[in-house]
Amino acid sequence: MKISNYLAKSNSKISLSKFSTEDTANIKSKDEGKELLDKNIQKMIELQDKLYASDKYSVLLIFQAMDAAGKDSIIKHVMSGLNPQGTQVYSFKQPSKEEVDHGFLWRIHKAAPERGRIGIFNRSHYEEVLVVKVHDLIKYQQLPEELIKENIWDIRYEQICDFEKYLYENGTIVLKFFLHVSKDEQKQRFLDRIDDLSKNWKFSAADIKERKHWDDYQKAYEEAIAATSKKQAPWYIIPADKKWFARLLVSEIIVETLKNLNLDYPKLSVEQIAELQKCKESLLAEK
Repeated sequence: MKISNYLAKSNSKISLSKFSTEDTANIKSKDEGKELLDKNIQKMIELQDKLYASDKYSVLLIFQAMDAAGKDSIIKHVMSGLNPQGTQVYSFKQPSKEEVDHGFLWRIHKAAPERGRIGIFNRSHYEEVLVVKVHDLIKYQQLPEELIKENIWDIRYEQICDFEKYLYENGTIVLKFFLHVSKDEQKQRFLDRIDDLSKNWKFSAADIKERKHWDDYQKAYEEAIAATSKKQAPWYIIPADKKWFARLLVSEIIVETLKNLNLDYPKLSVEQIAELQKCKESLLAEK
């Protein structure tokens, strides 16, 4: 699979209408996709073990999408099997009073993964240039009035890029995934949640209100992705109408990225190897 086909190129205008929501990259069936996903999960398990042992890099996976695009599903299925000690998941909701009293990246930085771990953001700092922008909530964030300028969004894009560059330059590999679902598919998934008693809890009337702002959100995503997809923190636009393919593609990107780090287990010095041998001899000598 050529993952570069799904990469949002740096410094390029993004039009989401030109990206398919139904693409399957010539994978013939859901069963074939599931088989390939299982293989990738096994590769991820091996690579995560080396990532944890080497303790040099951390990985941050950021998931953004419209409602019902499948963020929770991807996190559940793609990250299954990984060592819980080496992973952490944060779901960012409406900021608290304490969080609003700090800069918008304060709570994000606190949640960044330490070396050796994989961090997963279910929504993220990008809400600050998406929902805040679409609903004009910037005026409620207690910023001094003179700082709320016409170019406030360009300023925030720049701050986000600087923050992600800082993470990268300190050993954090940042991968950002926009799950690109069609409006028709979202409608069907909402109906499924209403009709299926086991999924009722997932549905909120607020989702319908947000759906009315579909075009505004698409534009906000286009502008945010175009402004912040950089080499050190790329955006991938994931076709999400078929959940099985979205899971496979995300796993493929993660595996290829981890492979490119050339991870390996720490190598012991001659002295450490000699000490291990002494410990072995001591254990074997026990009665």
